[in-house]
Order: sequence, then structure tokens, then C-alpha cells
Amino acid sequence: MCHNCPAGGLLPGASRRSFARFLAAGAGLTVLAACTPKAPAGEAPSSSSSASAVTSASPSPEAVPSVESTTAAAEPPPQAPAPPSAALPHQFSLTDPASPWLVVNKHRPLAPADYVPADLVQPNVQLAVSGEAALLNSTTAAAAEAMFAAAAQDGVSMTLASGYRSYGTQVATYNGYVAARGQADADTASARPGYSEHQTGWSFDIGDGGGACGFQPCFADQPAAVWAKANGHRFGFVVRYPLMLHPITGYYYEPWHLRYIGLEAATDMATRGINTVEEYFGVDAAPAYA
Repeated sequence: MCHNCPAGGLLPGASRRSFARFLAAGAGLTVLAACTPKAPAGEAPSSSSSASAVTSASPSPEAVPSVESTTAAAEPPPQAPAPPSAALPHQFSLTDPASPWLVVNKHRPLAPADYVPADLVQPNVQLAVSGEAALLNSTTAAAAEAMFAAAAQDGVSMTLASGYRSYGTQVATYNGYVAARGQADADTASARPGYSEHQTGWSFDIGDGGGACGFQPCFADQPAAVWAKANGHRFGFVVRYPLMLHPITGYYYEPWHLRYIGLEAATDMATRGINTVEEYFGVDAAPAYA
């Protein structure tokens, strides 16, 4: 879900309005981001009980930008579904939270809503967070370790900026938005509890090793984001919320938010030029909550 505003802060309204006017003037969109309030400190969760709150600022929607929408003319129409190639050797559930092909969005909540991955671990990568936010499920963690190592070999330093986020943490995050802005605006800026990819352990946010542009629009041009976009599929990752496809995904561009779907599926998506998991797995677009 913004993210590099001061921890616990929200993107100032004047700044959002100025950025929206910039878009409307035709200057072009690089990225959009929103800020998620900082959750209270807590211990890392165990695999058998509900997790505690994150100890640092908790980014990504899944949190999307609370900025005015871009013009309708700039929004591409949803494309026809393009299901995974039948040649893929493995096929997985789209609804089981333990499945790498799980699709969770504003139309597809987690079941159960308070799901906790059974195999949360801390990957051996450079961390920018601690506590539960430093955790991933074991499959994603192993893939992240391989990806970070490959990036380092190419001279690119990246950090794990936000990983697992428990249901309880998401409740606090979302309720903070509702209290500050009202529910309608909160729904444009933060995932409702039980609708966050971060809760699954399959997703995480990356940062630049030098700390540049964390959760800001300019992050899209940083080496970590450029490298991950070009190479993430080699390790099973996709950029979950691509540029200008919020009418499909429900969230504005988050170049830092990576989602593990498996090496074969991620490579198939990249080879076929499919940009969203909604299109790839043949599920409906989810621009808003049903």
C-alpha cells in the first residue's frame, strides 16, 4: 500500500491537488503513491497465532494515492481476459490464500479475512523494516533472496521496505484513514481489512539501497525499481500495480510493490506482454469495492 511521507503522515492535500493539476495539464504521469499511517510497534508474529502490529511505517495498498483521478481519456479500457497458458506445468487456486496464484483485490477478499500464513520467515536480504513487516512466506522469501542477490551482482542495491502485514495492522491502518478522511476517501487510499495482498505473505515493497525516493513517484526511476521491473519475472515476481491500469487493479502505480506468482506464470505474463494479474488469470477488473 505511500508511502514515503513521514512515518504516520498523510500526503498533504495541497500537494495532491498540485500533482493532479500537473497531470491534467498534460505534463504526463510517472507514478502515483499514497501514504499509510504508521502502525504501533509489535513483535514478529508466529505461524500459529494472529500477528502483531508492524514496527515501522507500513506502505503499499494497497494504499493508493489520494489524488484526483487522471482524465478519462488517459485511462485505458480493461482488456479481454488472457488466462494462463495451458502449457504451464502447474495450475493453482485463485482463491486459496496459500496459493501463489491467489487473486485478491477490491472484489476478491481473503477467506478467511484474518488469514495468517503458516510459514512466515524473515528473508536474508537487506531490511529497511523490522517486526512483522520484515516477514514473508517461505516461498516468497526464498525467491526474494535469489532476486536481491542477482540485483546485487548487477550493481543494484535494494531493500525490503515492507513485507507481511497482519489483519490487525490493516484494521488500524484503515480505521486511521476513515477517522481522518471518511470512508469514501479512505477506500481510495488504503485496502480494507481482509483485502490486502500484504496479509498473504506473497507481496512486499522494495526500496532503493540508498534510500532514494522511498514510496514516492520518483522511485520508478531508481535503479532498484528499473531492475525489478525488467528482471522480476526471472524470479517469479510481477509489478502488481502497473502504470495507468488502476481501472483494472483498483490501485494507482506502485513500482515498489512486487507480487510472487511463480517463475512459470511470471515469465508467461512477461513473454505475452500481459500487465495485470486480473487479465492474466481471467478475473474481472476491480476498480472499486463491490
